[in-house]
Amino acid sequence: MWKYILAWFPMIIIAISNGLFREKFLASRFSELQAHQLSTASMIVLFGIYVWVLFRIWPPMNISQTLYIGLAWLLFTVIFEFLFGHYVAGHPWEKLLHDYNILAGRVWLLILIWISVAPYVIYRIQQG
Repeated sequence: MWKYILAWFPMIIIAISNGLFREKFLASRFSELQAHQLSTASMIVLFGIYVWVLFRIWPPMNISQTLYIGLAWLLFTVIFEFLFGHYVAGHPWEKLLHDYNILAGRVWLLILIWISVAPYVIYRIQQG
């Protein structure tokens, strides 16, 4: 399981790169909300590709393990988002919580759902 915990760290690089793409490319071409939504979609695709490749290198042993991987990645992501976002990046709590407002079109929650279920989904697809 340790290798999958370590495998979470490159996801930070993917997320930061995706955020830079949103700020440098999408933000100037779309509204802030549209850029957020498009960036969410691209992050889901990038994470999917990453997990696909990762599981080709280190296939999980069984379905139960994929569920543990997804839960661990979810926990690490939420902790990182709030601790890094608030204490390092200096974002106020309101801004961090804003991305969870699905009624306002904020779809960040889809990334958290995907991080949780991607190990299971991709494992099942790869197993045929």
